[in-house]
Amino acid sequence: MGPYQLFATFAIIALIVFSTPSVAVEPNEVLPDAAQEARARDLSQHLRCLVCQNQSIDDSNAPLARDFRRLLRERIKAGDTDRAAVDFIVARYGNFVLLKPPFQIGTLLLWFGPGLVLLLALACYWMLIRRPFGTTARRPETLSAAEREELQAIMTKGTS
Repeated sequence: MGPYQLFATFAIIALIVFSTPSVAVEPNEVLPDAAQEARARDLSQHLRCLVCQNQSIDDSNAPLARDFRRLLRERIKAGDTDRAAVDFIVARYGNFVLLKPPFQIGTLLLWFGPGLVLLLALACYWMLIRRPFGTTARRPETLSAAEREELQAIMTKGTS
């Protein structure tokens, strides 16, 4: 086996190992009731880890995510509905804890901001490619007869 094949094999193995979903729920967090645990796992997939920010609290090993998982499980054990348990956490930490924030006035920039930035970038790019590189917006004025004679004199003087 050549070095490239060996590298490719290790790369494929690494992709397989690292592409499996990580689950950070510790055994001491698991609820004894299977139905409640399933609800907690489902809900924790929709809550953002405030430390990692691009992971759910179910996938994060951060201490704050662990605290969120425990808080969520406490609310479920206390008899809260799914909506009430999530609303309790959102009331304390804001809409940012939701991986999919609701469509509200305060979150319009979150929803449409990336598209607006893309449109602005495309408009700037289109304006730049519309005109040749290095030209100014104004067209150069034509030379008068006296200016053409003066220019001709300078050019012939420089060549002699």
